[in-house]
Amino acid sequence: MKQRQNNRRRWVSVIGLSLLAFLPFWSQAQCSMCRAVAESSQQGGSPIAEGLNDGILYLMAIPYVLLATLGILIYRHRKKLRTSV
Repeated sequence: MKQRQNNRRRWVSVIGLSLLAFLPFWSQAQCSMCRAVAESSQQGGSPIAEGLNDGILYLMAIPYVLLATLGILIYRHRKKLRTSV
């Protein structure tokens, strides 16, 4: 049974690492498309570039908000455990 779980973990790891290996290629394609749209809209005076920049800032802020929330929850949990002991 343990052998089976180890094999499953190994396969999941291999598949996950394979997907991560191809991630830069996929993201590079998206970056070039966004860059082309941003450059063309900036030259034409369209607000698309501003919206694109706002979207990038939004996507960049989400991980920090999640980490801060997780940190606060862990801090409160540990503080609660210390006061109960």
